[in-house]
Amino acid sequence: MEKFPFTAHYLDAEIDLNSIAKTLHAGRKLTWEEPLILVNSTLLPYQGEPFSTARAYIYYFGAIVFFNCNEADINSFYDSIGRLADSIRPQRGGGYTEKYHLVVDKPSLLEVNNNYAVVPTKQAAYVDIIAYTLAKSVALEKIEALLEIVFDTMEEIISMLDKGKLALPDSQLAKTASSILNFKYRSLSHIMILDKPEITWEIEEADRLYLTLANIFELQQRYSQIRHKSDTLLDINSVFATLSHARRAARLEWIIIILIAFETALFLMEMLRH
Repeated sequence: MEKFPFTAHYLDAEIDLNSIAKTLHAGRKLTWEEPLILVNSTLLPYQGEPFSTARAYIYYFGAIVFFNCNEADINSFYDSIGRLADSIRPQRGGGYTEKYHLVVDKPSLLEVNNNYAVVPTKQAAYVDIIAYTLAKSVALEKIEALLEIVFDTMEEIISMLDKGKLALPDSQLAKTASSILNFKYRSLSHIMILDKPEITWEIEEADRLYLTLANIFELQQRYSQIRHKSDTLLDINSVFATLSHARRAARLEWIIIILIAFETALFLMEMLRH
C-alpha cells in the first residue's frame, strides 16, 4: 500500500498558463480547460512517468494543486516559479487550502472517503481528477468568502435604511452589482463548476471517483448556494437602486417646485413694483 498527499492552494489571481508554458518551453499551447502540470523539482512538463513524481497542477482560474509534495517541496516550487511568474505566489497566512490523500492498494476496490481515496492501480487519471476537484473546491471557498463580505456590507446598508438613511451613490450600487455578477460568472464559467473531466466519459471508475468526490466536497450544493445568495444580493441591490432613484427624483421635483415658486415670487414682486 502506498499513500500520496495532495495540497491545494488558491492564489487569488487568474494565471496566464500559456505565457508560463512558453517561458518554460513547455511545448504545445494549452486549451482553456487544461492545467499546466509541472514536475516540482525541475519545472519541466510532466510526461506521465513515473507515477509518484512530485508535481504541481496549475489552473488558469488561480488554483494550484501539489501532488506527492511535502511543505519543503511546495515552498521550493513557489521560490522557483515565482521568479518566472508574479501571479504564482502563495497567499499570506496560508490562504484557502484543501488537503487530501490518494492510497494505492492493489487488492482493494475503489473506495472514496472524506480525507482519502483508495484505488487499485496507479492511474494518472485518478490523480488528475482529485487535483481537478480540489482546485474547484478552493476556488469556491474564495468566492464564498467574498460573498460573505458583500452580505456583511448589505447588512450595514439595511441597518442604515431601518434608521431612514440611504446615502448610496450610483457608482457604489453599480460596483456592488458588478461584484455579484462576477461571482456568478466565476463559479459557473470561469471555474467550470458544472463541467466534468473528459476522462470520466472514457473510464467508468474515473467517473465514479469524480462524482463521489464532487459530492464529498459539495461542489454542486456550494454552487447552488452561491447562485442563490447572488440572486438575493442582486434583488437587494435592485431595491436600493430603486429607492436611490426615487429619492433623486423626489429631490428634483422639490427643486423644480422651489424654482417655480421663486419665479412666481419674482413675477409678483415685479407686478407690485409697477
